[in-house]
Amino acid sequence: MGNALLQYATVLMLTIFVGIEIIAKVPSILHTPLMSGSNAIHGVILVGAMLVLGSANTTLEEILGFLAVILATLNVVGGFVVTDRMLEMFKAKPKAPVVKKDEVAS
Repeated sequence: MGNALLQYATVLMLTIFVGIEIIAKVPSILHTPLMSGSNAIHGVILVGAMLVLGSANTTLEEILGFLAVILATLNVVGGFVVTDRMLEMFKAKPKAPVVKKDEVAS
């Protein structure tokens, strides 16, 4: 058990370092498409969390599975909200109508 835990911790640390290096190299113009892609991946994580919850046998497994479903749902919804807000920043603002000096009421 201890050896497996060490292996899991090693993989976790390596993925953290690789993730940081990959994200640091991404130009800012690509952040919005990458966020949309990661939201789709988190949708798969949500499905996995629901499958784990469905096969839970003990109360602890049910609580952890329910917590995983809630957190994955919040992550998916929050990711799409952030992506939508970022895309709103790139939309053109409506231009105000131009008023000529002759048309201004005195």
